[in-house]
Amino acid sequence: MHYAHRISHRKRARKQGFRARMRRPGGRKLIARKRRRGRRVNVKGL
Repeated sequence: MHYAHRISHRKRARKQGFRARMRRPGGRKLIARKRRRGRRVNVKGL
């Protein structure tokens, strides 16, 4: 099967990964919100 659009996992992680979120106050709030809801926020690539 041919994929029309291949995502680069590295690019994706850098844009919307844990470290990218922690860089901005809004991202930190988002992670805190998910944790409050009981969602496990995993840290990959460290």
